[in-house]
Amino acid sequence: MIFLERDGTLINTAPGNIYYSKVLNFKEAWEAGEQHFTIHTSGSTGIPKPVTFTREQLLESARLTARTFNLQEGDTAFCCLSVDYIAGMMMLVRAFETGMDLMVVEPGSSPFKGIEKHMYLLNANRGKNFFAFVPLQIQTMLEKPELFLETLNSAKSIIIGGAGVSETVQEKIQQIHAPVYATYGMTETLSHIAVRRLNGADKEDFFTVLDGVEIGQDERECLKIRSKVTDAQWVITNDIVEMISPTQFRLIGRIDNIINSGGVKIQLEKIESIVEDIFGKMDFYGRFFAYGIPDEKLGQKLVLVVESELPFSDGNALGRSFSEKLSKFEIPKEIFFVEKLIETPTGKIDKIKTVNAYVFPQISNL
Repeated sequence: MIFLERDGTLINTAPGNIYYSKVLNFKEAWEAGEQHFTIHTSGSTGIPKPVTFTREQLLESARLTARTFNLQEGDTAFCCLSVDYIAGMMMLVRAFETGMDLMVVEPGSSPFKGIEKHMYLLNANRGKNFFAFVPLQIQTMLEKPELFLETLNSAKSIIIGGAGVSETVQEKIQQIHAPVYATYGMTETLSHIAVRRLNGADKEDFFTVLDGVEIGQDERECLKIRSKVTDAQWVITNDIVEMISPTQFRLIGRIDNIINSGGVKIQLEKIESIVEDIFGKMDFYGRFFAYGIPDEKLGQKLVLVVESELPFSDGNALGRSFSEKLSKFEIPKEIFFVEKLIETPTGKIDKIKTVNAYVFPQISNL
């Protein structure tokens, strides 16, 4: 763990740790006035690529977040996201720009684990902590609320990004009293450009953009984004959205997550949402995803890839549930059980690598 106070005091519990060295190297470059920073995309939707940003772009992004969540000197930023990627890097920049204290731990599924004796630094700062997690991290912590809920409730705000937040996780989030937000963004927009409240009376099902962010749709009905953060250039996404107002949108799904099976277009996110509900009624809350694999007859065949050591015991009941909730075209044609899904360096499911490693070898005609 690194704890860096705004007055320059540094606590480093593992001076020889390579990851913490990266954090301190970035701090040194920032304080030296470095004007350009190169970072790689996560690779969750394609081949990772380097993207270079100016210092002013990073600062503008940090200011947007600070204004949105009222971040200020005396608050504490808790970073458990990889600083090799934009989400973690921006947590550092936000702390440096606003004068917040900064606590950094190595990325892992349970961020507070291993720093129990230092938790007082967060708990004593109740109402002034700013947490950023990926969905797996918040899910893991809420599986043991007796250990972590007090610290989560010490937050001024909690943001969750990097992947969609499932309905199951959203239900668990309701036990958190501190405000929790899903974020929308990407490397090219220097982290989030829109937020959606996930808990409390102000819970929403749509995203609202941060001040100064302009959005629209292209001819595919995909979101496009422009702001000072993007150097006033339009960033075109592959995310299909429903525009609610000039500043609000509802996320429908990725255009490259639509498959054509027997001439019928199927939105994979829709299938995943329905299947999640079916699995929940079976008391299964593990990770899974829908995918389209090549098929001679259908062109693409809809399958599920499920993280589970053993297949489900009652396949007939599952089949009946599918028939009740899904049209005949939307029913998965096959389920593949995988002991461990492959992840990107940022903790997202790497669907392509998982399918190549575990699904295709089981299909004889591919």
